[in-house]
Amino acid sequence: MTDATQSGPMLAADGTPLKKSLARSLRRRKLRALALIAPLLLFVLLSFVVPIVSMLFRSVENGIVAQTLPLTVVELQNWDAESGELPDEALYAAFTKDMIAAIEAKEHTKLGTRLNYEQTGMSSMFRKSGRKIKRLDPEADAPFKEKLIEIHDGWGDVDTWRVIKTHAVPITNGYFLNAVDMRRTPEGAQAQPEDKRILIKLFGRTLFMSLIITGSCILLAYPISYLLANLPMRVSNMLMILVLLPFWTSLLVRTSAWKVMLQQQGVINETLVWLGLVADDARLVIINNQFGTIIAMTHILLPFMILPMYSVMQTIPPYYTRAAKSMGATNWTTFWRIYFPQSIPGIGAGSILVFILAIGYYITPEIVGGTKGVFISNRIAYHISSSLNWGLAAALGTILLAVVLLLYWCYDKIVGIDNVKLG
Repeated sequence: MTDATQSGPMLAADGTPLKKSLARSLRRRKLRALALIAPLLLFVLLSFVVPIVSMLFRSVENGIVAQTLPLTVVELQNWDAESGELPDEALYAAFTKDMIAAIEAKEHTKLGTRLNYEQTGMSSMFRKSGRKIKRLDPEADAPFKEKLIEIHDGWGDVDTWRVIKTHAVPITNGYFLNAVDMRRTPEGAQAQPEDKRILIKLFGRTLFMSLIITGSCILLAYPISYLLANLPMRVSNMLMILVLLPFWTSLLVRTSAWKVMLQQQGVINETLVWLGLVADDARLVIINNQFGTIIAMTHILLPFMILPMYSVMQTIPPYYTRAAKSMGATNWTTFWRIYFPQSIPGIGAGSILVFILAIGYYITPEIVGGTKGVFISNRIAYHISSSLNWGLAAALGTILLAVVLLLYWCYDKIVGIDNVKLG
């Protein structure tokens, strides 16, 4: 009787098999845990994932030409753009019908703005022509070729139709080509004119200055973090307030303060002149250039380097260094071979944090950088808020994101992301 009972499945208190009961209990716990983090997941999805996906899509989306000029796009497929001759009457008639519909829907100005990114003057041509094309009758006023050329001589320019045909594709690489100082043409990808090649230079400047700022923060933050970690707790806590104090002040206020201090009639130059270190007629130019941007951003980002370093240094047991000294090691040997290797995870965490923040900053470079100290992020902000070229801004943002991920991958391969600690 006992053997038969033991050979059967073990039962829970409610009579169900124990294995099934445990699986059901585990499933309930997982669902309960998922319900607890669901608001956070939803927030991350809506505020982080969706905007990034939208940005990636906007960097290649180009449906406005085909949507606004559907009949024209069909006729353009039958026109040889390399012939050097204007399209025939059928294309002009299709364009007139499309334009009349677009004018009624108030879409022609948006189309002109889009094409103006590729060829200057297209926006004004669409806007000015719209007023007169609106009066044409698609049925009674044919033929339209001469009438459109009379309305604006741009419609008699072969390059106008070549631009429309080139950028009539729904998915385009044009924005990414523009982001690397190239352009999409009927002949394929070509380099931008010399006076328009600025974006590659801005990418290089952004990476270079971000590395300089990160290095400056490491050099300044390491002794401060070491001091905070090795002082008595009471004194360390008081000094930590000074580190956190900038967080209690607006970023705009801190940046504006640096603008006042760095200008030629500012506090720094006035002090140097008063001390006799600099002549009054040879004041330092440390504003509206890269040097001013590096100084201001190093000050602003320094706490983000100190906090990870301090957190890691606090966990380093002091008896390691005492043991090294008791065995005859000098102070330098003890620091370099015992203390410093244990602090590297803090340096890694702070470096990643500062570099990623620096590469995306645009307020501080805009205020103190002038034309020589701005970052690629300033160009992205310009295209979003001023030129409204969101496609190019999205392409620039996508490239910047890819560069950050690539550097992050390289850092993981060289140093190892598992060695990065925040405390």
